[in-house]
Amino acid sequence: MTLAQKEKIEALRADWKRLWQERVDDRVRAEGIAITDYSSLFVEQGTIIHATRDFKVLNFKDILEKHKIENAERFIQPSPQIGGWNKFVKTEITSQNRIRNSRARSYLEEKKVVQQPKKGGRGWLHL
Repeated sequence: MTLAQKEKIEALRADWKRLWQERVDDRVRAEGIAITDYSSLFVEQGTIIHATRDFKVLNFKDILEKHKIENAERFIQPSPQIGGWNKFVKTEITSQNRIRNSRARSYLEEKKVVQQPKKGGRGWLHL
């Protein structure tokens, strides 16, 4: 990847952050509206960028593809429908079984086989 492409992606990412930080929240209609024109993101002033229903969600990946940037998946986080970074960490990183205290485990005694309790475990008084 060239340096010019990296700079272009960083500029797009900065505009993307600014778009979401500088939006107007219309509480009556429950939607977010762009304040200024973001030509690099293909968003005009007054465009609805966030709404509760009947709305096509803005996607940073689509914007990178419109700019013809290769390997756009590398530069964006996993979608929330898939689970995002938290699910990735839970499934891929923390689920790895690491052998801890392997030397200490070699010195532990074997567990004895526990027999079934007499009289169903009810103790001395039974029916």
